[in-house]
Amino acid sequence: MTAVTGPPAKMRANREDLTPMLSQYYDLCAAYDEFLVLFQVGDFYETFCEAAEETARVLELTLTQREDSTGTYPMTGIPIDNAASYVETLLDAGYRVAIADQVEDASEATGLVDRAVTQIVTLGTVVDDELLAPGSTNYVACVASADGDGGDDPEAAARHAVAAVDVSTGECLVTSADAPERALEELQRVAPAEVVVGPEAAVDPADLDGDAMRTEFDSDAFSPDAARDTLETYVPRPEAVVGNEAELRAVGALLAYAEYTQGDETLDYVSRIQRYDPRDGLRLDATALRSLELFESQGASAGPTLFDALDDTACALGRRRLRQWLRRPLVDRERIDARLDAVGELTSRSLVREDLHDHLHDVYDVERLVARVSRGRANARDLRSLKATLDVVPDVKAALSDVDSDRLRSLRDALDELEDVRDLVGRAIAADPPMEITEGGVIEEGFDDELDALRATEREGRQWVAELEERERERTGIDSLSVGHNQVHGYYIEVTNPNLDRVPDDYTRRQTLKNSERFYTPELKRREDEIFGASERADALEYELFCEVRRDVGAESERIQSVADALATIDVLTALATVAVENDYTRPQLGADGIRIEGGRHPVVERQQDSFVPNPTDLTDERIALVTGPNMSGKSTYMRQVALVVVLAQLGSFVPADAARLPVVDRVFTRVGASDDIAGGQSTFMREMSELTTILHHATENSLVLLDEVGRGTSTTDGLAIAQATTEFLHDEVGATTLFATHYHELTSVAEELSGVQNLHFTVERDASGEADASASEDGSTAGGEVTFLHRVADGASSSSYGVEVARMAGVPGSVVERSERLVADSQTGDDPRLDATASATESETPPARPADASLASFSTNGHSTGRADETPIAAERQPTDGTDDRLREVADTLRGVDVATTTPLEALTLLNDLQRTLDE
Repeated sequence: MTAVTGPPAKMRANREDLTPMLSQYYDLCAAYDEFLVLFQVGDFYETFCEAAEETARVLELTLTQREDSTGTYPMTGIPIDNAASYVETLLDAGYRVAIADQVEDASEATGLVDRAVTQIVTLGTVVDDELLAPGSTNYVACVASADGDGGDDPEAAARHAVAAVDVSTGECLVTSADAPERALEELQRVAPAEVVVGPEAAVDPADLDGDAMRTEFDSDAFSPDAARDTLETYVPRPEAVVGNEAELRAVGALLAYAEYTQGDETLDYVSRIQRYDPRDGLRLDATALRSLELFESQGASAGPTLFDALDDTACALGRRRLRQWLRRPLVDRERIDARLDAVGELTSRSLVREDLHDHLHDVYDVERLVARVSRGRANARDLRSLKATLDVVPDVKAALSDVDSDRLRSLRDALDELEDVRDLVGRAIAADPPMEITEGGVIEEGFDDELDALRATEREGRQWVAELEERERERTGIDSLSVGHNQVHGYYIEVTNPNLDRVPDDYTRRQTLKNSERFYTPELKRREDEIFGASERADALEYELFCEVRRDVGAESERIQSVADALATIDVLTALATVAVENDYTRPQLGADGIRIEGGRHPVVERQQDSFVPNPTDLTDERIALVTGPNMSGKSTYMRQVALVVVLAQLGSFVPADAARLPVVDRVFTRVGASDDIAGGQSTFMREMSELTTILHHATENSLVLLDEVGRGTSTTDGLAIAQATTEFLHDEVGATTLFATHYHELTSVAEELSGVQNLHFTVERDASGEADASASEDGSTAGGEVTFLHRVADGASSSSYGVEVARMAGVPGSVVERSERLVADSQTGDDPRLDATASATESETPPARPADASLASFSTNGHSTGRADETPIAAERQPTDGTDDRLREVADTLRGVDVATTTPLEALTLLNDLQRTLDE
């Protein structure tokens, strides 16, 4: 966060000399010393002094100056009509913004116009549609801790809590955990834009994978008494929505903070405070969400995600609900089957599905609309949008009139048609109202008799004035006479100077111009007073009537939100059915003892390729599969597609497969990809081991685990040992269903000893030799002909990783590829002198307990390794002889002088080529 510390220093130095307006600005800056105060002056929001300099720099605006009796100050302003875009830039730059509006009419003020902060804007409390993506959620979260003296009740003894609220929609969640790391995991799943941190909270938002803004709030708001008082304004019995003191503190303080940002008013539309247990859903931590690419692509360029593949929703309500379901798939089989029944019925009834989609396309974002209505910030167009949505409800209900599934029937019954609200808005609000609600034209004619009378008086007066010009021309004989109006002098009759001698006696001079005179008559003055009086009274009455209608609609916010909830769910179920039909998905069968998938496909990748090779998966009797094969052959895609099939099934969706029989899993763990955390002090290998630690400590027999290249970040000996020990632990101690992709071919021998482990590999075809599967050749040779990756999984282990072929395909210089082929061939025929060096370097090693471990020794080369499983460590190919020592020392010195961190791949290859020539010489 970018710090804004109190009022500007220039003003602090000259506080007593400030003008009244700047003194007012100073006081607001002092009261909101962590915020950048945008101070309304007419049609602009202004900042002054150092704040102006910061604002001009961040927003790339011209810095201007204000001069008064006390001196000259820097000043930067933004137009109020276009403030949202500037505020968004300030938020992205890390600022918190306080909006200080004029809270009295400047025309009625005596002296200085009163101003007050009417809204706090932070990343987590944004409510303006211009600053929010359609169909998104924008949470501000709160973490709090408590003593947790709950006796024998583990729920009451939970010491750490996480609460989250979307201020733009009113959704509010709260949960708790018995350890900080569990609370942090839940915070990561919520993915808040901002985190309010309670006093002595044990969870540090800095550990989040993201850029959440950290906020400290009044510690008194976290006291149990204050939190209870706040919560009681939303629910009559706080104990109905919180289970322990930590949850009470978190949700109570969070709601107090939300009120503070929205003007210290109770947010009546926050009526859906939901306490949940993370164990009631399929738990996907931040690592799993990221590596499975549920919401964000991890490639070099942004690509489609699972959410994109499923998002055939028709409205913002459904889009937001789909995100929520993806973050928390179900573990209750009855609820999953109820969703699957609904999706299944909609897949088979195309007319109902298409009818629903067409109607839902006309639905506005009711959750945000009703939030604006309840906060008193909705305009007339918002109310008309609300009515347009409610007008769709009878049509949606009719489309569901004869459905069979229990879930669809319950949703149909939940659709309150809200005839009273629709009728009120339809009668009260004009069909095409203006944006402004204070300038008239928002109330429908016929809604209020007094307003109609005032409007009639105004219309009649204006009509009389419109006809006055023709009448006066006839009466006076002055053809050039005209009737006009301006804001200063009102209505007038204008006569040019040559005709002044023909002006009637009842004309009274109102204004003298260079070439004409302006007059009024007693009747014109009377009509003017009637018109203006009626117009002003009508505008004021319209505003009062509009506010009354808005309050009446806001009083029905819970009913409207219930309808919005049903529409959102119907939209998601319809979208899932559409995706299933268009992409040939099938209904999964739940309750199996293991994962069995026929013709499984990756739901995202298959859309990006002209042809996708489906693959089977059988993890029933042997629940751990060691997957080998070349890079680019499809191992990672295969593992991810198995996990995504599980996620989709427990979401309630059909799945991309010919058939799928699945268990209900409690968690999906992933250890996929290589990355580091330099800022956090973690190398790639350390982060890999941290992720592995989480899996081994928390996976259960009902979990699904994906492991990709465990142990590759250290020496080959250590890495292979870790990989084997991990496999044994998952098999013997945990029992989790596991897919383990590895280049450690020596690891595949574990399958011969552990009954629950199987080997799978991805097949390769060599063009030159015509072999159907080079991985099945006797010696696993990689020489001779190009290879084609078939992306097809088969039983058994691969005997080669085809690293050299992949290097050739990637464009590595031919000399490097040829040299690599010679080295591999020598190592496979036993002619490689490095093997003797390796053996002598490992003679002192103690043989491991399992026979499979005997292979580890051959991977050690004087304790050094590249860390890649498919590379053979290179010792000196030739022993130094007389006359070569100097040249070898030259090579060694050159290598020591290389700055690996700043060397580009091209520079590295050039250097490698030069060193190779040196050694050959």
